[in-house]
Amino acid sequence: MAFAVASLLPVPLLALGIWAAGLWVWAGFLYVALLAALLDQMLPLALGDAPEGAEFPAADAVLVAVGVAALALLPAATWAIAGPSGLRPGQKVLVFLGTAFWLGQVGHPAAHELIHRGNRALFRLGQTVYAALLFGQHASAHRLVHHRHVGTAQDPNSARSGEGFYRFAPRAWRGSFIKGMRAETALRAKGKGGGGPHPYIVYMIIGMLGLALAAGIGGLAGILVWLGLALHVQMQILLSDYVQHYGLRRVILADGRPEPVGPQHSWNTAQWFTAAMMLNAPRHSDHHAHPTRPYPALRLPSDAPRLPWPLPVACTLALLPRLWRRAMAPHLKPWVKAAEARQVTQA
Repeated sequence: MAFAVASLLPVPLLALGIWAAGLWVWAGFLYVALLAALLDQMLPLALGDAPEGAEFPAADAVLVAVGVAALALLPAATWAIAGPSGLRPGQKVLVFLGTAFWLGQVGHPAAHELIHRGNRALFRLGQTVYAALLFGQHASAHRLVHHRHVGTAQDPNSARSGEGFYRFAPRAWRGSFIKGMRAETALRAKGKGGGGPHPYIVYMIIGMLGLALAAGIGGLAGILVWLGLALHVQMQILLSDYVQHYGLRRVILADGRPEPVGPQHSWNTAQWFTAAMMLNAPRHSDHHAHPTRPYPALRLPSDAPRLPWPLPVACTLALLPRLWRRAMAPHLKPWVKAAEARQVTQA
């Protein structure tokens, strides 16, 4: 219930802002931009770990609801901003930001969970959400590249210590696109692609259909709004990748292979409200250890790196590279030393 309410409540607020205007245009924006951070600070509680083996029959239903809402909000927000909605310029800005923040902070975690599901229909929904955001590559690169190579030089989405976000983002975008496509092609060469067209062709078709819909809604302005929303969400996804693995590297073993992925290779946060709103995405170490584990069952390891801020706050801080590096230095240092000690042991 906590996940459903926290993640889905902004949807009717955003919808009311689009259709009714007035003060409603502030509601969805303030929910994701301010309320979540305030509740985390005012009530700094951590959601308890679920019992091992517990089942969550409604968990996938929440993911489907969020995924469908994401696909509906994209054209609705495009109409509100580029179409004949009657909204004033300032109201259009609030609709744009509120929608983009929700898509990045809730729509993305839901799509991320969906692409890890074995059910084909759920997996396709996750792919469709990313493709509509013109970021279909993430559905391939995250599963086939990031999870395998996280914390190594082979993973474009693992940020190096001292690397600023604005240097990381283009490297990660380009690297994940290329490596994701190569990984999908290699699977098909081995006869493991599951048949059908290459996923990157599907991503392109869905993206073009989305832009065609945007053009039908608002012409060139509609296309620009859709592109703007997609770019905003892509930056949030890259920010999340940047923050959650910043500076954490896997030790290279004597045989040349990286050490197994462990809790020490991902940053986590314990704040309760953003964890509920973001479907436990801040419990990142356990996700890497158990990629198919349902999000309500993800645990918060006591021996994993932990950020002192909620994930959205950390992502905002990362937009200021010098401040980010100074703020992170004391938190990163013990984990770097521990990795160096493990490397010495291997040598």
